[in-house]
Amino acid sequence: MKVFNKTTGTVIALKGKVADTFLSRLTGLINRASLLQEETLIITRCQSIHMFFMRFSIDVVFVNKENCVVGLVERIKPFQLSPIFFKASYAIEIPEGKIAEKKITIGDIVELRNE
Repeated sequence: MKVFNKTTGTVIALKGKVADTFLSRLTGLINRASLLQEETLIITRCQSIHMFFMRFSIDVVFVNKENCVVGLVERIKPFQLSPIFFKASYAIEIPEGKIAEKKITIGDIVELRNE
């Protein structure tokens, strides 16, 4: 799955995996040593994340049902909890520093494409 920022016309990630089962949503990226620059994990039904047992920091984009960015968490570290974004429908976990690099802001419209 590819992730695009329709507002800015930029690619957020080229290679995405969806976590949509209880187990895949719970474990997320825990079993990974890192997240490559063009990778992402999209967690469905998600208003906050935990970083328990993670080995690296990430950025997280929280998106509502209308695919509008409603929350941003930059450089969240292992063993931390994100804030709760009550309007969020899903979360996009991306490599640390990508929110700033891709200039993602609240209100941007995201598009997920199966390509």
